[in-house]
Amino acid sequence: MLWTNFSLESVEPVHRFRDYFIIVFTFVCVALTLPSDADGDLVWQYKLGALAWFFLLCLLKGEDANIRAQIVVAIIFATIGEHIASIYLGGYTYRFENVPAYVPPGHGMVYLSSVAMARSGLFLRYAKEITYLVFVSCGLWSLWGITLAERGDVAGALLYCVFIVFMFKGRSPLLYLGAFFITTWLELIGTAYGVWYWAELDPLFGWPGGNPPSGVAALYCLIDAAAIYGAPHVLRLVDMTKRRFFVQPG
Repeated sequence: MLWTNFSLESVEPVHRFRDYFIIVFTFVCVALTLPSDADGDLVWQYKLGALAWFFLLCLLKGEDANIRAQIVVAIIFATIGEHIASIYLGGYTYRFENVPAYVPPGHGMVYLSSVAMARSGLFLRYAKEITYLVFVSCGLWSLWGITLAERGDVAGALLYCVFIVFMFKGRSPLLYLGAFFITTWLELIGTAYGVWYWAELDPLFGWPGGNPPSGVAALYCLIDAAAIYGAPHVLRLVDMTKRRFFVQPG
């Protein structure tokens, strides 16, 4: 079954307060940060960035080395991707035509909330039902985008297909399900308040796309996949650095 590939599949579902706190806290932060940025200036963006880094570091205190390494990779990969996709390609544009200061740590919080959802008792117990919910809701959104939406959303429908591939072939389907909920939340709020807007035509293939595209969660799944695959390399690098520079010969 596709929903049993997550690394915690053998663990009896446990409802931990920490997981639900991370989830709710992140959703609330998104709901407060993006509308406030819509009316703020660059200085306010820097302040939001400082707060986001503080919150992320506080949340990471309770995580193990593997999750911390995944967060590092997710932030690096996402920040590079933001500059390529937004600044260079123009796939979407922030209102100051920059990458806001809160975006890199924000990606870390988004990834951590996806992890928290994936390992939560709720997701582990109702993985099958949540999977169906996501497939149907995102599928209907994609269908609406290519049939009834004012802006055609061919790009979103194709991204939805990519998302399905991630669910069936990826290493952590529950993580991708979590990414769908938090990224859909932030994309709908961010575009509604004009914090960023998506180009009407995809810059690579010229396909029409929505604002946001319906299958946009697939782009965040790329970040999640990079974090999962890259974390072991980060941990090995840290271990080699410690042994080389900090461990004294006996």
